Amino acid sequence: MNPVTRRLALLGHSLRRPFLRRRLRRIALEEVDGVPLIVLPEVFNPVLFRTGTVLARTVASSPWAAPRPEGSRALDLGTGSGVGAVFAARRGHRVVAVDVNPAAVRCARLNALLNGLDDRIEAREGDLFAPVAGETFDLILFNPPFFRGAPRDRLDHAWRGTDVLERFATGLPAILAPGGTALLLLSTDGDGPALLAALERRGFRIESAARKDFWNEVVTVYAVRREG
Repeated sequence: MNPVTRRLALLGHSLRRPFLRRRLRRIALEEVDGVPLIVLPEVFNPVLFRTGTVLARTVASSPWAAPRPEGSRALDLGTGSGVGAVFAARRGHRVVAVDVNPAAVRCARLNALLNGLDDRIEAREGDLFAPVAGETFDLILFNPPFFRGAPRDRLDHAWRGTDVLERFATGLPAILAPGGTALLLLSTDGDGPALLAALERRGFRIESAARKDFWNEVVTVYAVRREG
């Protein structure tokens, strides 16, 4: 991104900031392509901050996210509001939604109920792959924290982590079923290239599944699969 474009993007963000503050850290009713979502105060808002919406739309339309004819299981890692879990369940997967933030786990359960998908979505509290140890999944969704550092509060887990990217790369081979796909959303903000390099070292093939340019950042959804 050239300096002039970035300055214009930052100006646009500063103009939006008062509007964002009015909707942040309070209960909000959002909608993604006609799908209603309740967002609790301590939970990442997928509409306000856009990346959750990009990932959900990829799940809804991408061939990478198509369920297997014999039935398939999906893992929505760092589920937040549960938007990814809801869209994966609507696509035909049975979903486990995981988040370290207990407010996010409650929010995902609410949105499963709101959309009549509580029989297809199970929400579990825990850190990264710990709640699903020993299980495998055909589809894994992950919109990770982009920035390095210790989270300041529950909501900040959505943006900041110390070693989350490394632990994801290390744990993915045991969790992703043979022939399965992980849809990984990364931004030009943060340390995405390091994560992609770590996955390639572990034998994964990486392709672009979707891309969205927001001026101040470009977000890409990568399809991550085992070589061969």
